[in-house]
Amino acid sequence: MPPPKNQRQDRKRNDRRGTREPSEYDDVTLAVDRVTRVVKGGRRMRFRAVVIVGNRKGKVGLGTGKATEVQAAVQKAGRSAKRALITVPMRGTTIPHEVNVKHKAARLRLMPASPGTGIIAGGPLRTILDLAGVQDILAKRFGGSNKLVNAQAAMKALAMLRPVHGKKAEGETLGTVVTPDTPEELASSLPVTHVHTSKEEHEKQQGRKSVDV
Repeated sequence: MPPPKNQRQDRKRNDRRGTREPSEYDDVTLAVDRVTRVVKGGRRMRFRAVVIVGNRKGKVGLGTGKATEVQAAVQKAGRSAKRALITVPMRGTTIPHEVNVKHKAARLRLMPASPGTGIIAGGPLRTILDLAGVQDILAKRFGGSNKLVNAQAAMKALAMLRPVHGKKAEGETLGTVVTPDTPEELASSLPVTHVHTSKEEHEKQQGRKSVDV
């Protein structure tokens, strides 16, 4: 006698779970808060989860999710974070340049650090930098202590980073663009283009010069 339909479905579900490959992304639940919404019939209570996802190789994402149960809210937040992944440009083990950002009541400052410094930060900022793969950085937070706002400010700051190519010159800070001061320096910095002419055009030009003379 074959097993009931419900048992067959559970067995298939368990088989799929067993064959699923492990994800390359690590996730951290930053906060789980209880939120309420006033509706026509009264207040509806739900849970809001904040999840950070990263592969420690330059990709990190932040997501939120709401549900009537904590586990469902965490799962929704994790899927939202994977859809919002960003790529963080790196310069060795640190960020390429300094960045300052303001988001709502939070203000952040991220500064590059020499190898061996570590992550000098706390709270949600440290978690995001760790999951992004940044190993050496100096960070300072000003303003409010709301975890979600601070995490959004950190993601905004990382999204503002731009890669810096070339070697660091003496007296030049990371992320600085050097502009020429004089017209001579501007002319010397422009690329030289060569215009190739055919033999007939060259003879015509020579003929015009002789006529003018």
